[in-house]
Amino acid sequence: MRNPLSKVVTELKPSGIRKFFDIVSEMPDAISLGVGEPDFDTPWHICDEGIYSLEKGRTFYTSNSGLIELRSEICNWYKKKYGCNYDPKKECLITVGGSEGIDVALRALINPGDEVIIPEPSYVSYVPCTLLAGGKPVIINLKNENEFKLTAEELSAAITDKTKVLILSYPNNPTGAIMTKEELIPIAKLAVEKDIIVISDEIYSELTYGDEGHFSIAALPGMAERTIVVNGFSKAYAMTGWRLGYALAPEMIAVQMTKIHQFAIMCAPTTSQYAAINAIKEGDKDIANMRESYDKRRKFLLKQFEVMGLPCFEPHGAFYVFPSISKFGMSSEEFCTELLRKEKLAVVPGSAFGECGEGFVRISYAYSIDELREAISRIEHFISELNA
Repeated sequence: MRNPLSKVVTELKPSGIRKFFDIVSEMPDAISLGVGEPDFDTPWHICDEGIYSLEKGRTFYTSNSGLIELRSEICNWYKKKYGCNYDPKKECLITVGGSEGIDVALRALINPGDEVIIPEPSYVSYVPCTLLAGGKPVIINLKNENEFKLTAEELSAAITDKTKVLILSYPNNPTGAIMTKEELIPIAKLAVEKDIIVISDEIYSELTYGDEGHFSIAALPGMAERTIVVNGFSKAYAMTGWRLGYALAPEMIAVQMTKIHQFAIMCAPTTSQYAAINAIKEGDKDIANMRESYDKRRKFLLKQFEVMGLPCFEPHGAFYVFPSISKFGMSSEEFCTELLRKEKLAVVPGSAFGECGEGFVRISYAYSIDELREAISRIEHFISELNA
């Protein structure tokens, strides 16, 4: 029998996050700070709405694009928050998590050989989804001294006559970096000038700390018609297992994304959609409470890193810190492997998020403060031995 497998698929590298998660799941007394998942339960009023929808027999397919009431609430929310105007009937698609939104956006846009610019460190799915769509990933290695923010100079240097898409991911996973309106303006100008489509992954938009807040590049002049916003309910509302996201896009693109979604998925889970309507209507207080808790944990970790001499820029978004471990003369994977073996503590190598993540580790603070205190104690002990 000849090899039946796709060469593109077999050559994809497995996720560097899952490796450590799988090991720690079989290790007694181990602590994992590796998974990007809120430790909060989904707020009860959201769960209750999902249960009510089941009790009422709302268990049938919705339209391919999703419940119109949910799409309307999402579009109203983006208008209120960022001044972005989207037609819920033509420019909004409900997806199975934000990840599906990224996948169908790339498949709707890419012809074989089109180049997709991906600033790294970044979420692990961007490169594989680009390859699966037939595109060519073009990596920009972001710099620690710039707090891993994309500059117009870096973007300009990466653009060629084959460039079609730029993927932006702010607030960023794994670094926690954000980009302000002023920092996004030159990026938007280049996108307009060079006719580039932007996929803006805004899944952590509600988790920012300080006065700046999140700003959507879609709100800048000339960007609404060339931006696909991907967002969802997983992070902001602690609804990861409900698997619900959405994409906002110009009608011409949204129609094609919906076509792919129609054939591959049919529609997002009906129960989750009803729950999400309640979340977006009544969940602002829940977001504020969770954000306040994350902020306290963020400040705790940064203070502890300072005490132990572990360099780390201050992240203002998501729920990750990205400290440098390069001074120990170990690769990120070696550091994480030894930390897990000796201290039973799992964090993720920065190299899992791109080559420029080498020398860093991603630590999630979507865990209780007690777990974080114990984790810090284990890191301190591990580092003291390395310094001995």
